[in-house]
Amino acid sequence: MSPSPKPLIADRFAAFGTTIFAEMTALANQHRAVNLSQGFPDFDGPDLGKNAAAKAIADGHNQYAPLHGVQVLREAIAGWASRVSGIDCDPDREITVTSGCTEAIAATMLGLLNPGDEVVVFEPYYDSYRACLAMADATPRFVTMHPTPEGFAYHPEELRAAFGPKTRAVLINTPHNPTGAVLSVAQLDEIAALCKEHNAIAISDEVYERLTYDDRTHISIATRPGMRERTIVLSSSGKSFSLTGWKIGWAIAPEPLTRGIRMAHQFLTFDVATPLQHGIAALLTDGEPEIEKLRAHYTHTRSLLAEALQELGFELALPQGSYFILADHTPVSQRLGLKTDVDLCRWLPEHAGVAAIPPSAFYHDPSDGAALVRFAFCKRTKTIDEAIKRLRTALT
Repeated sequence: MSPSPKPLIADRFAAFGTTIFAEMTALANQHRAVNLSQGFPDFDGPDLGKNAAAKAIADGHNQYAPLHGVQVLREAIAGWASRVSGIDCDPDREITVTSGCTEAIAATMLGLLNPGDEVVVFEPYYDSYRACLAMADATPRFVTMHPTPEGFAYHPEELRAAFGPKTRAVLINTPHNPTGAVLSVAQLDEIAALCKEHNAIAISDEVYERLTYDDRTHISIATRPGMRERTIVLSSSGKSFSLTGWKIGWAIAPEPLTRGIRMAHQFLTFDVATPLQHGIAALLTDGEPEIEKLRAHYTHTRSLLAEALQELGFELALPQGSYFILADHTPVSQRLGLKTDVDLCRWLPEHAGVAAIPPSAFYHDPSDGAALVRFAFCKRTKTIDEAIKRLRTALT
């Protein structure tokens, strides 16, 4: 008798399958739907960065970069961090350039977590968080962001209950994807107090740091008392400058933590595209006007889409940051005879010609997100207008 075949996929990944982004984009393509599912702009980034990258290619910056990133970019990141977040850091010892923030997340977890360590994670979460924790053989402890009339927020008692003797880290994402919440000083100090009480580190994903609205201001937990020495700040250029395909991110951390991040980074990618690093350095140094134009545009598309969704029966609060609207679809789905977020998101491309994301994929218990649906507003105005037109035709 022949032995049973061994599984082809490692156990750590067997539970994940194909990402929901791939499924929804395939449906959007199949039905020629307006794609409000994946979170990337349908317009190009600034010429300032593209021209600087092209010049770097012409000037011969085409070989491997240093493991931790080219000098001009690390210095630009240090200047950006100081101006934007009030974080003073050493570009040589405390900054590591990575292949987008996604690789920064992976390198941080692989470099700093041990098997059995517990990590507090806010849900709904960016989907790579759980996969990276699985690679590190760490255990997530989930804290849910609950809907309120003003937006989404965690319950303090649930946060405290998630910390314990095995807690190694808390993973923060502010501004938050996909709820759009921007953590307040009081919330950050609450998290900081628990980190200090349990001798835990904070891993802070701040990729949407410049995309806040209605006078909300992003604050990094690294600037709170006693947190600089125990915080890793992760960010990238893709969101602030609409160059998501360049995949230039970074990790800022005190030297002892940076050593662990670089140890993992050198075996994941070692370095990232040299000329693109020069392009991002130019944007971080001189691209502030581009960010202000982008925020004004997203404020407009956010309002257009939110008002239309509310008119059609979706229930929502305006997101304070990021470029997503997370809405309760229950009144709409009841009219259509549908139940879950997955049901609606499979119905929309075929019948309305619009694609969205079912956020139950971002909860450890999918039923917790079954009443919600995520729309991206990081698109051209005419794209949002066309999506609204189609939704009105199908749902009115």
